[in-house]
Amino acid sequence: EVQLQASGGGLVQAGGSLRLSCAASGVTFEDYAIGWFRQAPGKEREGIACISGSDGSTYVNYSVKDRFYISHDNAKTTVYLQMYRLQPDDTGVYYCAARKGRPQAAVMGGCKRNIMDNWGKGTLVTVSS
Repeated sequence: EVQLQASGGGLVQAGGSLRLSCAASGVTFEDYAIGWFRQAPGKEREGIACISGSDGSTYVNYSVKDRFYISHDNAKTTVYLQMYRLQPDDTGVYYCAARKGRPQAAVMGGCKRNIMDNWGKGTLVTVSS
C-alpha cells in the first residue's frame, strides 16, 4: 500500500524559509514520479514541483522558480520541497502525491494533478506579511 506523509509546514514570516518532507512508503521509487501540490484558500490545487524517481529530472512551476527546489534523499524514501523567500501568496495546504509509471514523462508534462495516483494528507504553510 502506497502511503505518503507530508510534514514540515508551519507559520513563517515573509522572506523566511521552510523545508517540507514527503515520506513515501510502499513505492519502488524508480517507478514513480512524486510531486508537491498547493491549495491556497479559495483556490484550486495547483502543481508546484515534481521529481522523477527514475532519473531525478524535475519540474518546478514557473511561479516559484528560483525560490522552491525539489529533491530526494539518498535512500529514496523522502522527497523534499525546500522553499526560500516565502511570500504571503505561498500560504496554503501543501500535498505530496505519487504517480506510478513513466515518471520521466510525468515530470516532462508537469505532473498534472489528474495523473497522480496517490495522495497524502497535506501540511499547512502560513506565511505572514
